[in-house]
Amino acid sequence: MAFKKNIFDLLKGNFLINEDSLQNWRFIFFIVGLMLLMIASSHSSDKKVMEITKLNKEIKELRAEFVDTRSIAMKLKLESAIKEKVVDLELKPSETPPQLITVTSKNKK
Repeated sequence: MAFKKNIFDLLKGNFLINEDSLQNWRFIFFIVGLMLLMIASSHSSDKKVMEITKLNKEIKELRAEFVDTRSIAMKLKLESAIKEKVVDLELKPSETPPQLITVTSKNKK
């Protein structure tokens, strides 16, 4: 019988209006504060995970752009590509090889 009475008191909320209910209210506010802190922490971590995902995607796109740009630059450095570009200017490769000029200094300090 006492067990039924305790359950009915709990369901009616008598523990919130008794004379020692201040301790119960403090505990309830403490638990609610912890739950709010947990929810805020969860939202913060979700936001950081989404930002990390976005930055990883951006890194992949920039890496692909870098590889494409580097391959284009390497193709433009080829002698055949340079010859095609300067055909309009009527420039031709030299028939005589370049000569190496060395300068020797007699005054050494």
